[in-house]
Formats: sequence, C-alpha cells, structure tokens
Amino acid sequence: MKQSMTLIPTLREVPADAEVKSHQLLLRAGFIRQNSSGVYSFLPLGKKVLQKVEAIVREEMDEAGAVELLMPALQQAELWQESERWYSYGPELMRLKDRNEREFAMGPTHEEVITSLIRDEIKSYKRLPLTLYQIQTKFRDELRPRFGLLRGREFIMKDAYSFHANQESLDEAYQKLFIAYSNIFRRCGLNFRAVIADSGAMGGKDTHEFMVLSDVGEDTIAYSDASDYAANIEMAPVITNYEKPQTAEKELEKIETIGKKSIEDVSVYLNVEAKDCIKSLLFKVNDKHVLVLVRGDHEVNDIKLKNFFSASVVELAEPEETKQILGCSIGSLGPIAVSGNVEIIADHAVAAIVNGVCGANEEDYHYINVNPSRDFKEVKFTDLRFILEGDPSPDGNGTIQFAKGIEVGHVFKLGTRYSEAMDASILDENGRKQPMIMGCYGIGVSRTLAAVAEQFNDENGLAWPVNLAPYQVHVIPVNMKDQAQSGLAEELYASFRKQGYEVLMDDRQERPGVKFTDSDLIGIPVRITVGKKAADGIVEVKLRKTGEVHELSKSEIGAKLGGFLGL
Repeated sequence: MKQSMTLIPTLREVPADAEVKSHQLLLRAGFIRQNSSGVYSFLPLGKKVLQKVEAIVREEMDEAGAVELLMPALQQAELWQESERWYSYGPELMRLKDRNEREFAMGPTHEEVITSLIRDEIKSYKRLPLTLYQIQTKFRDELRPRFGLLRGREFIMKDAYSFHANQESLDEAYQKLFIAYSNIFRRCGLNFRAVIADSGAMGGKDTHEFMVLSDVGEDTIAYSDASDYAANIEMAPVITNYEKPQTAEKELEKIETIGKKSIEDVSVYLNVEAKDCIKSLLFKVNDKHVLVLVRGDHEVNDIKLKNFFSASVVELAEPEETKQILGCSIGSLGPIAVSGNVEIIADHAVAAIVNGVCGANEEDYHYINVNPSRDFKEVKFTDLRFILEGDPSPDGNGTIQFAKGIEVGHVFKLGTRYSEAMDASILDENGRKQPMIMGCYGIGVSRTLAAVAEQFNDENGLAWPVNLAPYQVHVIPVNMKDQAQSGLAEELYASFRKQGYEVLMDDRQERPGVKFTDSDLIGIPVRITVGKKAADGIVEVKLRKTGEVHELSKSEIGAKLGGFLGL
C-alpha cells in the first residue's frame, strides 16, 4: 500500500484525555479516532491489526471444534425477560423501543439469543455437544468509559457458547477452550495469566479470567510466589490460621467516643491497634439485612459475601436505612444486642480477637474488652475478607503477591442457568427431558488489540509483534523527487509484495524527519530507508524492536528479510 493512498492521520501531541500508553499511541499513530465517549472508529491501520487478532481467534476456535455464526446485535426484550436479566443486568444494558413500542436491547452478550436459537433447533442428546461462536460488536453503557479501547461503550468481542448433555462433556469442552485461549494470547505475544474468577452477572461457576499483566489494569491478581496459583483478588480464599492470644478476658465496658467514627480515629483515641478493632457494616443481601464483621485492618469482600449466601444482589445499606434498622449511624455499629431480624456473619479473624473494640449501636459509644466467644450471640464465621500480600497462598505453596491485570478473556461453566430459565431442553438416552448444560467463552478482541499496544511500545511509539503488525515492512524513500531513490523504492516495494510480504511505502512529499517519526509511531517491524546510496543499490534496514541497523545491497535484502521478520 502506498501511504499517500491510505488514511494514517498521525498526531505530534498527546491527546489531553488519553491517560494510558495504548490510548495515547493508538490515537497518535492514526489507528483509531474517538467518535463519542467510549466509541471509536478503527482507521485502516487499526482495522488491519484487528483483522489479524480475529484471524488468530478464528484459527484457534476452529481447532478447538467450535463453529462460527453471526447473531443480531439488536435483541428482543422478551428473551432477556425470560432469563430475568432484563431486570437485574443494570443500567449498562442499552435499552430502546421501536416505532411499535416494542422493547429491545443492544446486546452486551448473547446468552439469551443463542439459548433461544438452540432450544428451537435441537431436541435430542444425539446432536450434542455443540460449540458455536461469533465475532461481533457489543454495547454496554459504561458509567465511566476510560483508557480508550480498554473500557468502551461499543467494542468488538468473540463470544462462544457450548451445549452439552452431561457435565463430563462440558468439562471436556471447557478444557479445550481454556487451551485455545492460552494459545490465542500466547500467539498475540502477551504476558498473561489465567486466574480463578467470579462469574458476576453471567451466572454459573468454575470460571477463569485471562489477565494481561499491566500497571494500568483495573483488576488485581493475587498470585503465589512459589507456584502457578493465580486468582482475581475477589476470589482468592484466605487460609490463614488465626491464633488467639493467651490473654485473660476483661469485663465488657461501654465508653463514650464522641466524634470517633472511623477505625483509625477509634484506635488512636483508645490507644489500640486496628487489628484489635471490629469493623461492622450493614449489607442488604437480596431482601434481608446482614451485619458483616471483619477485623479493623481488613476489608469486606462482597463477592465472598454474595457467594456465601448464593445471593443475586449484595449492597451496602444506605446511611438512613442503617440508622433506622440499628438505631445509630455508620461508625457506631456493632454486633452486641442486635435485633433478631438482622443476621450476623463474621470473618474468621474476628473469632481470634481478645479484649477488642466494637461499636455499641449507640451514637458516639463503643464497647471495649469485647470477646466474640463470650459477647456475640448466633454469629456465623466464614472467610469474608480480601486476601493480602504476604498471606499464605491458597494452594499451600508460597505466599501471595499482587499484580495488576487487564481482563482480555473469560471462560464460564454456566451449567443450566439459562437453559432452565428459557426451557432449552433435550431428551436424553432414556427418553427423559433434561435441560441442556452450557458453557460460555468470551474474548475482548478490540481490548486485546489495546493490551498488545500497552505491552509493545517504547518512548518513540508502538512496536508491534510481527504477526499482528499492520504491515511487515515500511519502505521509506527519503526524497521522492530523487529518481534513484524513488525508483529503487518502487522496485523494492514491488519485489517484496511479489514475495508475499505486507508492505507500506511512504511515497509522501514530506521531510525525512516527519517520515521517520511517523514510522516509529506506527511501529512496523522492519524499516527500509532508501537514501543517498540508492544509486549504488544500497539501503538502510532498521529493526523497530531492537533498533538494530544494517546497511545492505538490494540483492541481499530479499534473502535476509525473512530472517529479520523471524519467518
């Protein structure tokens, strides 16, 4: 492709609203342009990289036995109402009405559509297992779109769905897709980890997220420093054994703590450590109120709370609601003498506290010398806190460390969550009706492109891996008006294309500095500069990744180009 014939609008300045490297460089190098908040156009270079990511995805999905189809982005509300997600998905679901007042959603995902399709077409176990996938634009009305393609309102996703007659078949498909995903992200050159995850609004269990390691990631990965254990911080269980201090229990006492609401304020005022305080928070779990207790230096993990109760909704009670239920404001809450209508649940660490501190459920008062085994009634103890760095690894090997990650893929064992709700059933080998068992597997295709850009760059611009680069070779004649330079550039351009290489030739009437700066920004793996020695058939070859420079004759380049590209 001749550069004068395509659209590559590079920018010299970093856009003011671009916070992370991938967003900055994809804008500056002319790969994308923003249309509105969280909505982007893929320009020619961006589209070419996107197609290469999609090609890798298709190859690995096909190898895993999945078959491609395409479903509508515009989805009937009735389908979402069948699964009940119309009411629970939240404001991220983009809803609209047609001219006849029928309700629709712009699909953020396709569980409902694929389930309705398969239930109408497959009635026997003999037609299963079956795995179908698509690559399509999705829509989510994100409250705060940010980081360019990493969190948008419109994005490109590969979503796959598998259907099975039994659990063993689902387990087999899950493992195949897990391997396929690992292959996809490895072929994209990414530094990633597969981590244990929560299924969230998708439902189901036994899920893994594929996380690209990056300081700009919005997710925290808890991993072992001595094994391959890795989990989203929300899902990492705490296996710490808490030893109770061998200290005599003192008499419970209520004292005045005017204006002391936070753990920090209370601990300083009473001259105790935060770990000897009990943090009490009132949650609404589905339709009931639950008082949750953790140690003062720990934080409540609401995902663990949600999973303990198998709840669909978990949220902190509003301050007014808290005062109405417990008779005091947040900061004075505690588990002693709580109304029987409020269930109390505590983290294991709380049970080991001796002579601790908690709120008295009375404004500006706290109890001291609190001993849970003596003073708490009908409290259930379980793992409720976030894991911390330095905690024992849940697999028993090493200790936990933290890293930031960008989620690029997620695999779920959905089970019968959707097939039961939407009556997608088959007749088994005994002629009995049973719901299909489902799996779900998603990859953020446009997010993967951004994740690659986040990991493959330097101070001068992007530095694409060869198999994802928009072009493999960038031919730059320094002066197009010089016949020797333009002629040799054209000769090399034609020769490389004939050999099957993807070539971009900068035939613009621009200064050399502009051409070289743009070339570094774009990040094509091999740059061939045709300059003053063109009349002698000599050119300069520069490798974008390493900066390595070679001066070669035109007769040598053809034989060495494949080696430079690692082909």
